Amino acid sequence: MKRLYRSKQDRMLAGICGGLAEYLDADPTIVRVVTALAILFTGLPAIAYLVAWIIIPENPSAQSGA
Repeated sequence: MKRLYRSKQDRMLAGICGGLAEYLDADPTIVRVVTALAILFTGLPAIAYLVAWIIIPENPSAQSGA
């Protein structure tokens, strides 16, 4: 079963867009650009991003960058 996690490797802030891109098999840059544009024009995804930061767990199986 496919699960949504925050990315540990592909992150700019909290790993939400990187994790969503991994889940959707998409380019993380495209997900970030779409998210940034949606926040600029509507503001609503900013609230969703903060909620996702709290609710979505980090990927436990990913290797840490250290």
